[in-house]
Amino acid sequence: MPELPEVENTVRDLKPLLVGRRVLDVRILWPRLVHGKSPEAFAVELTGRQIVNTDRRGKYLLFPLDNGCTWVVHLRMTGQLHVVPAQAEVERYVHAVLDLDNGQQLRYRDARKFGRFYLVDEPESVIGKLGPEPLSESFTPLELFNRLQGRRTAIKTLLLDQRVVAGLGNIYADEALFRAGIDPRRPAGTLTQADCNRLHTAIRQTLATAIREGGSSLGGSALTNYRRPTGVQGSFQRRHQVYHLAGHPCPVCGAPIERIKLGQRSTHFCPRCQLYEPLGAESS
Repeated sequence: MPELPEVENTVRDLKPLLVGRRVLDVRILWPRLVHGKSPEAFAVELTGRQIVNTDRRGKYLLFPLDNGCTWVVHLRMTGQLHVVPAQAEVERYVHAVLDLDNGQQLRYRDARKFGRFYLVDEPESVIGKLGPEPLSESFTPLELFNRLQGRRTAIKTLLLDQRVVAGLGNIYADEALFRAGIDPRRPAGTLTQADCNRLHTAIRQTLATAIREGGSSLGGSALTNYRRPTGVQGSFQRRHQVYHLAGHPCPVCGAPIERIKLGQRSTHFCPRCQLYEPLGAESS
């Protein structure tokens, strides 16, 4: 968290608030937030620049500037960006403050301090290794099938590899695999073209619905839980079918949802709807 739907909603919310705004001052309150240069150099180089667009690549937020550079933000687990009046009380865990030319401030808050800032000439230096965008035309069922060929890694683990598909994380990988009826433990290379057709459709449908619902806001405080820049929670968590629902009945067959660890990540699935029998009984 946040994953592609949460980052996409953040980008969309920030666009009318930031595009055309000039940064008058930058204060980095946690030095390790900035990568690739010193916090002082970052602040100097960003000060005076105008934000000309907001965009997204995978889980990264991109803010192109009027001098051709790009400010890149990765929210990681608990990062949040909010635009507030300059006189608003500064909340706990705010690690960066940008003064804007309209009297507002863009504040970065991150309870766990995993987020990262980059200021680069070429965004590809940060995002160049990312795989295809799952909602783009270039991400086809055949492209997915080809990327899985010969891979013995569990399909759930491979979907979390941002070099294979950009933007998927724990929530939406679990939900998409359930929609597709594919066991998350199944070796990726055993998926047939028909399996990949179903998985491709499931990934796109899951992400598109989650974007429309504003993403997922899980249990926890406002400081650690996902909130849009407007402060509003997402609502897709109400549509989760397996994620964080261990022990609950499967919405399709009624079997208890199981939770296991795959690659050190919690994984939720229905052992009946997503059954995989490697000795000739896999789905096709």
